[in-house]
Amino acid sequence: MRFLIAVMSVAALLVSANVAKADKRVAFVVGNGAYKNVAPLPNPAIDAKSMAKLLRNVGFDVVEGANLTRDKMTERLLEFGKKAEGADVALFFYAGHGIAINGINYLLPVDADLKSEMDVKLGSAINIDVTLDQTMADAKVKLVFLDACRDNPFAAKIKSNSATRSVSVQSGLAEMKSGEGTLIAFATGPGQTALDGQEGTNSPFTRALMANIASPGVEIQQAMTKVRAQVNEETNKNQLPWGHTNLIGAVYLNPAPAAAGSAVAAPNVPAVIAGPASEVELEFWRSIKDSNKPEELNAYLTNYPNGTFKPLALARIASLQDGPSTATRNLTTGIDPATFTEEADQTTEDQIGLDRGQRRDVQRRLNGLGFDTKVTGKFDEATRAVITRWQAARGYPKTGFLNTLQHKALQSEIVATRVASAGDSDEHPRRPGGGGGGGRHYRGGSGGPGALFGGMMGGLFGRR
Repeated sequence: MRFLIAVMSVAALLVSANVAKADKRVAFVVGNGAYKNVAPLPNPAIDAKSMAKLLRNVGFDVVEGANLTRDKMTERLLEFGKKAEGADVALFFYAGHGIAINGINYLLPVDADLKSEMDVKLGSAINIDVTLDQTMADAKVKLVFLDACRDNPFAAKIKSNSATRSVSVQSGLAEMKSGEGTLIAFATGPGQTALDGQEGTNSPFTRALMANIASPGVEIQQAMTKVRAQVNEETNKNQLPWGHTNLIGAVYLNPAPAAAGSAVAAPNVPAVIAGPASEVELEFWRSIKDSNKPEELNAYLTNYPNGTFKPLALARIASLQDGPSTATRNLTTGIDPATFTEEADQTTEDQIGLDRGQRRDVQRRLNGLGFDTKVTGKFDEATRAVITRWQAARGYPKTGFLNTLQHKALQSEIVATRVASAGDSDEHPRRPGGGGGGGRHYRGGSGGPGALFGGMMGGLFGRR
């Protein structure tokens, strides 16, 4: 094994040295909500944390911050600017208060106390145009997402203290034009205000970004079309994101991995996965994918830091270090080991992109496995509780939310034949009763390892 790894390592370096180093991606992600001189915003820090996690998952080096003062924001921006030099992709995400004075947009640190136009221009606020020019100018692709189109909390003070001159204080942010290789996206249209969302969750705009911009194989401009549609629908047409783009090529934050031997990804496409796996990489991965030694899996990551199988390698390492018992894994043969260690949350569920019909399918499958829930197409509190019981029965982290691995695991389970029945009620499952039922709910001919384990474990955990 060691000899094989050594041989493959040398070959891999020769084949993929240029590709592995070609994609430098850096992001600035900040959410300001704990304002000291105006009413706080509940969600920007949550938005920033969710976005930072998403971007790290697709290969970004993230400069992250929450509730930053003017000095701390300057520190983060300087760090971001240095890292963004020569970057293939530089991404800027900000959630919090932003204001527009005389057509110029500014971001507000949490210690901002703006009493006049002079306070704004002399450093209490951060000029967006200057900031982007100074930090991202050298990057090949520049992506800017501003979830900052809220009402200006200092508008009245600024107007009252500018009686000697005409000052235009706008609602929301002013229109901005993008330069070559740049995409700028606002949570809503110029001069309009955006919704912050329910307290303790993500804003509609951030939630839509997370659900779409890193979807496998989706180009960023296509993703933004989906973002606009999702926000528009979610807010009952009260908010429509707006943007301006001058991108000169296709940009993918998460290109779908292609099969070995297929055409290489299109040129000038920033990607975490550096094109389809070469024969050398594929052989390397096959030689260590079932290894129980983390150092052998790390050897793959060393030689292919952006490799096609990076997520699987990381998940395998995690499962070896602190995963479930061997007995549990053996009961679920064919399930990716990472399913037992990767926690799910609202962000991971949004990334799956489940529509109403797919949510109904999930509910029907849970019913077929003996975990009763209403088939409504909405994941309400009752459905979350049922998902939690299903996760407990399978040994997955209990959160009540799904991620891609858990969703695939659920789809792979053999369930009672009535799951696919067109006669299912949209409001109530046919069979009354609570909890996770046992094997008695499976009909003849629908058995198998998944059904056996589902019935056995469902009966064990569902009655608790």
